[in-house]
Amino acid sequence: MRSPTAAIPAWLPGVWTRDWIERRDARTDLFEVHYLQTPTAFGDMRVPRDRPSFSHATSFADLSDAELMLLAKQRGFAGYTTSVGDVATWHHEIDFQPPDTSVDAGRLEYIDDSHMREHALDSSYVEAWRSLSTGDERFLALSEERGGRAHRVLLVAGDRFLYVQNREYDLPAAESIDSLVRATKPSRAQIIAYLDCEFSYGRVRGGVAPWTIEQSTIPWREGKRLDFVDELIVSGGESGAVLRNGSADMLVVKVNTFSRGDLAALFAVAR
Repeated sequence: MRSPTAAIPAWLPGVWTRDWIERRDARTDLFEVHYLQTPTAFGDMRVPRDRPSFSHATSFADLSDAELMLLAKQRGFAGYTTSVGDVATWHHEIDFQPPDTSVDAGRLEYIDDSHMREHALDSSYVEAWRSLSTGDERFLALSEERGGRAHRVLLVAGDRFLYVQNREYDLPAAESIDSLVRATKPSRAQIIAYLDCEFSYGRVRGGVAPWTIEQSTIPWREGKRLDFVDELIVSGGESGAVLRNGSADMLVVKVNTFSRGDLAALFAVAR
């Protein structure tokens, strides 16, 4: 069993993927899902399995209007997790899709250290989740705030990371980006602004280079190195404070179970 945490089940921190979701007795597996949970902060990104690679693109400018709308199918959210009994609630601070008024909560069923199921509180769905990594009790959660809202987030569990960069302005409430576009008929530039919200998942080590992005809501970031880590330095005592170098933005260390030496090694691989 994994070490206990204060607010969520002892076995939940780590990296998970979803095998299927069942609604009305029909199971589907339409999204590739990366869910990284630290003892408090979390990130979850979902890319349609049939999304093209967009290997021809180096920016949004290289995409047709139809291709832009394919990116609108993606999903992602980041924030913090609380639980009461077996009911977990994921509090969103960054959303890829427009915000809504619903509460993201579910009843968690522990199967074993590698499997869990999430049950909707209204019994409308069941999700099967599989563990990819426990994180080995090594977790880091950084949040950079700008203008009173989360701007950039870096989550690390063991040797895996999930990075989130928020768009400049929050989207208006809507059922989805698709529905927002249909309702408001925005310009191409505005649609690009809607889509300019990055969720990137990858490995600290073990890829083609340290901090390699394996999948991203910004497709041309895939296979590249996460350059955000170049802006971070380690200072302070054994508590391992991580500071943003030369920025006026506020960087908050929300979770850190790495030693100072481990942190120095973690970010040294980016140099």
